[in-house]
Amino acid sequence: MKDLFKTQIGRFRMLAFTEGVSFLVILFITMPLKYAFSMPMPNKVFGLAHGLLFVMYVFAVIQLKIVQRWSFKTFFLALIASIIPFGTFWADAKLFKPMSVTK
Repeated sequence: MKDLFKTQIGRFRMLAFTEGVSFLVILFITMPLKYAFSMPMPNKVFGLAHGLLFVMYVFAVIQLKIVQRWSFKTFFLALIASIIPFGTFWADAKLFKPMSVTK
């Protein structure tokens, strides 16, 4: 686990995981609380956190596209993964994890 933070891809994988979890928390916990139970505060807090994580994720994808010389396909899939529920988990398994093994 500690080796995961030693590489750029490893740090990115942790960011992608955190961003994906924050997205699922918003979709399945805070949004129902907001609309079904009139509790908007959790959505505001997690919405802010998710927004920051999302922006960090997008910047990290752009940086990795340049530094790691990702193909347009990998770049596009990594970006799209962040707006689809469970997408970052799929991208980690199919795109990012194989990169961390080979580099």
